[in-house]
Amino acid sequence: MLYFMRKFPSLEISIFKLIYLVMFSEISSRFSSLHGERRLNCPTAPFIVDRTAMVSLVVVAVFLLCGTLFQPPQAAAFKPLFQDGSITHREITQMAILRKTAEVCRDIATAQGRDFTLAINNRLTVSAVQRACATSPTSTSAISSLGFYSVITEIYLSNAVIDAAFALSAARHIDNEAFGEGRDLITSGLAAVKASVQQGSYISGRITLGAVCHTLQDFYSHSNWVELGSTAPFSPLIRRELPLNNLADRSTPTCKSCTGKDCRDNILPEILLHKKLTSGYFSMVFSAKPVGKCSHGGFLDRTSYRDPTGGINKDDISSSHGFLHQRAAEMAINATMELLQDIRLATGNRAFLRLMGLSQTSVLAFVIDTTGSMSDDIEEAKRVSFSIIDSRRGTPEEPSEYILVPFNDPDFGPLTRTKDADIFKSIINSLTAYGGGDLPEMCLSGLLLALAGASPSSDIFVFTDASAKDIHLKSTVQVMIERTKSTVTFMLTDPFSLRRRRDVSQSQQFNSRSIPLSDIQLYRDLAQISGGQTIEVSRAKLSQATAVITDASTSALVTVLQVVRSPAIAENFSFVLDPSLSNVTVYVTGDSPVFTLYSPAGVSQSDSVADGPLGSILTVGNLRRVTLNSDNQTGMEWKISINSASFYSLKVTGQSSVNFLFNFVEQSEGGDITPKANRPFIGRNATLFVSVTGGDSVTVTDVLLVEASGSDVVNGTIKAVGATDFLVNVDRIPEGAFVVQLKGLLDDSTRSLPSQFQRQSPTQQKGSRVTITAQPSSTIEPGIPLNLNFTLVNNTTGSNYTIRARTDRGFSVSFPSSLNVGTDGSAQGTVTLTAPSNTESGTDVTLTIEAEDPESSDSNYVALRFSVMTKVTDISSPVCQVVSIKADCPVECSTASWELSANLTDGNGTGISDVSFNSGNGSLSLRNVISEDGTNVTVASYNASCCSQEVELVVVDMVGNVGTCFTSIKSPSVTATTVEPSTITTVKTTPNRGYFVSFSMCVLLCNLIVFFLCE
Repeated sequence: MLYFMRKFPSLEISIFKLIYLVMFSEISSRFSSLHGERRLNCPTAPFIVDRTAMVSLVVVAVFLLCGTLFQPPQAAAFKPLFQDGSITHREITQMAILRKTAEVCRDIATAQGRDFTLAINNRLTVSAVQRACATSPTSTSAISSLGFYSVITEIYLSNAVIDAAFALSAARHIDNEAFGEGRDLITSGLAAVKASVQQGSYISGRITLGAVCHTLQDFYSHSNWVELGSTAPFSPLIRRELPLNNLADRSTPTCKSCTGKDCRDNILPEILLHKKLTSGYFSMVFSAKPVGKCSHGGFLDRTSYRDPTGGINKDDISSSHGFLHQRAAEMAINATMELLQDIRLATGNRAFLRLMGLSQTSVLAFVIDTTGSMSDDIEEAKRVSFSIIDSRRGTPEEPSEYILVPFNDPDFGPLTRTKDADIFKSIINSLTAYGGGDLPEMCLSGLLLALAGASPSSDIFVFTDASAKDIHLKSTVQVMIERTKSTVTFMLTDPFSLRRRRDVSQSQQFNSRSIPLSDIQLYRDLAQISGGQTIEVSRAKLSQATAVITDASTSALVTVLQVVRSPAIAENFSFVLDPSLSNVTVYVTGDSPVFTLYSPAGVSQSDSVADGPLGSILTVGNLRRVTLNSDNQTGMEWKISINSASFYSLKVTGQSSVNFLFNFVEQSEGGDITPKANRPFIGRNATLFVSVTGGDSVTVTDVLLVEASGSDVVNGTIKAVGATDFLVNVDRIPEGAFVVQLKGLLDDSTRSLPSQFQRQSPTQQKGSRVTITAQPSSTIEPGIPLNLNFTLVNNTTGSNYTIRARTDRGFSVSFPSSLNVGTDGSAQGTVTLTAPSNTESGTDVTLTIEAEDPESSDSNYVALRFSVMTKVTDISSPVCQVVSIKADCPVECSTASWELSANLTDGNGTGISDVSFNSGNGSLSLRNVISEDGTNVTVASYNASCCSQEVELVVVDMVGNVGTCFTSIKSPSVTATTVEPSTITTVKTTPNRGYFVSFSMCVLLCNLIVFFLCE
């Protein structure tokens, strides 16, 4: 019951209302029967009822209600993702991000003397902002907005999760006048975002940011801030030093009953006159509320049926105060921008843009075996990485991030993640091959660390010549691949030769066997799941095989087609190359693969022809790499016929701005959707949320679930929910692993007719017959155990599931080894996670909980990210005090300059960590002095041309508190301000047991009702 959607404005009859009417009409008709009578205190009047009949009625009603509860919840708030005619959390969050990101790019361009012509308004698109923020005008054709779009999606999906997981939390939605509790959630989350960015934990920062935005945005829908005539956001919600003034206390009436369905004037005049702040009360279970208080409103809000009736929410245009919905949504956009600005000032422009995912290039990620025999491989990894760095430095193709994870036995890590190419070169250059003696190494542990640390959809390359010692991590690695949609390619050197390992003294030792075929199959399986490849090559040919790394590290790389056949069968495949594609490459790997490629014009080229009419073929180890000639890269339909001795894989890639991303979601009866955090249910219908990048010139005609190793295809029904967003319903999830394939039409100004195109998700997906849910990601305090409840649900009874729980950082985890699904089809368990007491604030950790049926091997998972946060005692912001201004500017401003001097202090705080200027185009110098009272003072001296007449100094302390002072010589007024946007507050939340109400919960509810009625 607690997860039932809080409001359906369009419904004429709600289940709750039906139960209410049934119960009390029956009670009235039976009240004269005195046998076994009992007095009930009901909302309307006391009745005497037959308790046997009463219990029967209530039990039936409860089970009718429970039948509606097996679906994702939706809390009353701005609608999470979609609502016809109304503005949703998705649109509010996306618009705020686009506008603030565009502002940052504009300021950067202005400081660099570049033009920035994009108009910043609510009509911005992801691709438009991406193009405008590009530093090189010539790079726009090679830019993909997929990364930017996927980050925005990640943020607003974590926003939507709050409605699903915390449906009845007054603080999360600022219901019930919970302003203080709501601000605690916002400010503590804001501090966590800043700490995550400082540690480079951008993924955790985005998840936390989405949750914070939800609570912040709900304030403007659920309170009377808009009704009070306010024209600016309520800044005390993000600035803890500002008081929450003029709140209506609990005994102050705030509303009168609505006139029928008209609630336009239901807020009391004295509340409006004295600017008293209130918010609506809400409950789906109880009608009680303080006397005279406003309700949230809506059919499922029980409090709205008690005087004063009605509500004040502005969630959509049909809400109680829907006439103010547009104003509330615009205010929520501005408030979200204010929040983003605070993060920008605390972290800096570059880090902020990384947090927003504004990157036009790829990630270069290596996982390298450092045992004795790998010295040649390490040198090759250095060579290819140095070549990529040196050839692309300063170009649009330069990687945006570099990741390195070494491993051997028994060690793996640490993970190095940096934006600085020189730092990466220095670290990888310091790698040396050492140790060895036994063959297996900690390969999967290193890979797991890279998957958790890399951005989603990254390409990761693993170099090794040995088996994996930690094979037990296979399922966890598979989970992280599915979760991150990253591609993993294994570079296996001399996999079938005698293995030479060196011990610490570098004396040679020989192993009597090569990598077992079963272990090679492990690497093949993981590569296949991710959409990568397993390249088996001699050490002498490794330098040729690493061409695939250069290919993958280009920007805007898309997958056109990818298939795997194991065991191999002779088969013909077709694919479409559209005009937006360039640098098309075809990869074939396998045991002695044989293939012939055919162009749309009927021209063919076999694998035995190294340089032919269609392209050049590189043959190295088990890899065949076909680089199509530039004049042969488009056409309606290409074909390729392939066969191999045992297995083969085919992959077709190219560069294009046209791509797509998808997420499985769950659709509610109310029409909105919430994200699904794990595998969909096999055999049942499902919904995908699909977004297409590359402009508005794309028409989607087909979205298919294609069996990865077979011929089964499930075609989806497409519904457009925006210019580039679609909801796709499929009638079933395939039994085996599958990929998502998208087809459509692409408008091209150079052609009279649209061109066909196709794209495919490289990462395989799979379904399951068990669902596992847990509370969404949150923060964890070092050294303090966190208990996390999770729930299994299956449609069968008596199944026993093996439970596994692991973190990517090796934190202490305790959990039940198995759970038995009872007669109600569900089971509950608890995982206890403890971060070491010395863990730095902002460190992210990924916890994976898996449930597997040992008989069928069917499994599902939930992966949660946590930010480790220590308690912050520094709650004061740095102080910026302007000491002097020297400005004597002539009419010809370019011939003179002006100066500013300011003293910057942090009192007894953590100390000043960074000083910069947010506006202005001058130079800044700093020096540290000790004042007469012993205070550390940073003296800031700013000098600028008289043509640049404004400056805002930004001072940040060690925990992210921000102080600013703005100075303008345009007028004699000078303002000095301090901003203290965040502190850390321990937030206790009630553990959530999933996104559903199980049969057992309904039984429990009935038992409770029977107890209270019959005791």
